Amino acid sequence: MPKNSAGILLYRQSAQPWEVMLVHPGGPLWAKRDTGAWSVPKGEMEPGEEPQAAAVREFREETGVGVHGDFLPLHPVRYSSGKMVHAWAVQMDLDPARVKSNEFELQWPPRSGRYISVPEVDRAGWFSLDQARLKIVPAQAPLLDELESLLSASGPGLPGHPCAAPRTAGATARLPGRAP
Repeated sequence: MPKNSAGILLYRQSAQPWEVMLVHPGGPLWAKRDTGAWSVPKGEMEPGEEPQAAAVREFREETGVGVHGDFLPLHPVRYSSGKMVHAWAVQMDLDPARVKSNEFELQWPPRSGRYISVPEVDRAGWFSLDQARLKIVPAQAPLLDELESLLSASGPGLPGHPCAAPRTAGATARLPGRAP
């Protein structure tokens, strides 16, 4: 049976004019991958868990920060494996240097019997929508397209959202103690 994941796509207004925050998966499998490797902070839903509640939980687990604001539902995207990703866009600023991910155990090298602890996320960054389209896992790109469409239709700042102060595009931060 295909799995369901839920996540949060943070966005803010900047000189770009819009940026989104993406996270890079931790661990040796992803260490040298960049293009097409970044993701919306997300994770698997627990049985019976409401998708939005799962998205909020997963965001906190992967960033160490609670999310607040108006949650704009985006259409779910389906991976080629059948996995569904449910996502919400939230306008909120977050310093990537504040991101502190939880960790998990991974057998490394594979079939070695040796386990290492790795972060789910090793870095986070803000990207213009064009930059994000290059960085994001291809199956999640429709989330960016839908957000851009919503933002374009609403003009500068969605109702109820103050515009954020301009920021530097492409700002990223590596998490403390994490290898490049």
